[in-house]
Amino acid sequence: MTNNDIFKKLRVALQLRDDQIVEILELVDFRISKGEIGNFFRNADHPKFMECGDQVLRNFLNGLVIHLRGTKENPKNPMEVLAQNKEAVKAGGKSEVKAKAPQKPAAKKPMGKKPVFKAKKQEPVVEKIRFKNGKNKNA
Repeated sequence: MTNNDIFKKLRVALQLRDDQIVEILELVDFRISKGEIGNFFRNADHPKFMECGDQVLRNFLNGLVIHLRGTKENPKNPMEVLAQNKEAVKAGGKSEVKAKAPQKPAAKKPMGKKPVFKAKKQEPVVEKIRFKNGKNKNA
């Protein structure tokens, strides 16, 4: 069984759409487009078929754990998350993506110096784990 088969079966079993898969992968800071995800689900003889690598599947599974269980600070009930996905599929709407109100176009600013954007320091989604393998380093 290939990674593509595993990915397809998880997608069908959990009733996930491509945009939901992209959101799940972004939970673990893995960016991929909907088009690339669609290529994983094509027939093997299709010209745009792509093999799903170990890294993509690993990041999807790690993101799926966070999506279903939540984080340590904000735990979720997996059955409630799955129920919300089923309701969204039946309704035909988007599950987590909220529609934005139409906005007025922003006024044009005079050309000059580009604004400086400072990157916000992101807190890790999953806390660091320290393994104790029975070795005493201080001895």
